[in-house]
Amino acid sequence: MTNLLLMVGVFLASFGVGYMLISKVPTLLHTPLMSMTNAISAVTILGALLLFAVPTNTAHTVLGAIAITAASFNVYGGFYITDRMLGLFREKGSDSN
Repeated sequence: MTNLLLMVGVFLASFGVGYMLISKVPTLLHTPLMSMTNAISAVTILGALLLFAVPTNTAHTVLGAIAITAASFNVYGGFYITDRMLGLFREKGSDSN
């Protein structure tokens, strides 16, 4: 139970600090910020996979699955949005896709 409380505390603290930092980023830095959130989501996926490497109870397995799913959506969405933004700078008619 102590480990769960510690993990929830770390999650809440990182959520608060992350929100404060991201809310102060100017809109011109959207693409670098998206790259950073993709990297953070990749670390979340790796952490959840490490959780699956050891025997756990059902609650930890469900939390790990939720973490992997949410982080995967974030990574995919980040790459999709970045690709669309970069598409704005491609010349019309070029088939570089």
